[in-house]
Amino acid sequence: MPALPALDDLFDGLRVVAIPMRVRFRGVEAREAALLFGPAGWGEFSPFLEYAPPEASRWLAAAIEAGYAGWPVPVRDVVPVNATVPAVPPERVLDVIARFDGCRTAKVKVAEAGQTLRDDVARVAEVRRVMGRDARIRIDANGGWSVAQARDALATLAAYDLEYAEQPCSSVEELATLRKVLARNGIDVPIAADESIRKAEDPLRVAREEAADIVVVKVAPLGGVARALDIVAESGLPAVVSSALDTSVGISAGVALAAALPYLPHDCGLGTVALLAGDVSAEPLEPHGGRLPVGTVQVDDELLERWAAPPARVRWWRERVTAAYDVLASA
Repeated sequence: MPALPALDDLFDGLRVVAIPMRVRFRGVEAREAALLFGPAGWGEFSPFLEYAPPEASRWLAAAIEAGYAGWPVPVRDVVPVNATVPAVPPERVLDVIARFDGCRTAKVKVAEAGQTLRDDVARVAEVRRVMGRDARIRIDANGGWSVAQARDALATLAAYDLEYAEQPCSSVEELATLRKVLARNGIDVPIAADESIRKAEDPLRVAREEAADIVVVKVAPLGGVARALDIVAESGLPAVVSSALDTSVGISAGVALAAALPYLPHDCGLGTVALLAGDVSAEPLEPHGGRLPVGTVQVDDELLERWAAPPARVRWWRERVTAAYDVLASA
């Protein structure tokens, strides 16, 4: 991260937006984000509302990196991305996938609270039907299963030729155990770790304990592009770059990370602007031909005004920036 700018400088370039979601996603119906403008451009600070200052401070570090330092030189011009299918009923799958132009990989949310494995199977089966046999399908349980539940679910869902299962269980220990259980039972579904990396004090523990085959990395929760690159290199595992319901500003940081990785074998989860009902750019970073371009995003002043959060929410986000800043300043 670059040298910490003055807090007043951050506030000078601060704009807060609230953009409705097309589909409720992880309980979110409107996505709020604080955008920071610095000498190098725009950065996004949008940790989910429940995140405390220590965790949120990493998101602020990533926003400061974007606004005040910039990113490494890319090694590719475009980044392939996947479609993202929330925990919708099967009859809505076609409409969701249609928003992701040209994507040949889909990530399907499973293990949603209040739903059953039957719901998951119906959703995954419909994604496979809509996208065809040559598409890649990965699932994301957000740590919602026990080891036994994950074993049973993956034994069933493996019939749909899964690329991998993302964070099927919540802890590193459970992921390591699950990989052994799947191997013993002849269930060929690779395991990807997400929360066990981005929410962990030790993001490399997953690799040391052989708890995953793939690492899912997100720029903001890891503190920026440079830090995420280091984690991927030190893990020695293939990486998928993903997003956290960002505007195009946040997505551009993910694209910068994916563009800088020397090895990118999987499509990235960076197509999620399509889940928002608006954006801060007149040319939002949505996939065309299943890919996103590498480069900076032009933020539109009129769109900043259109999606401007109410004054009370702006004050709340300023307080949140201050709390995260204090964590960085004391480190």
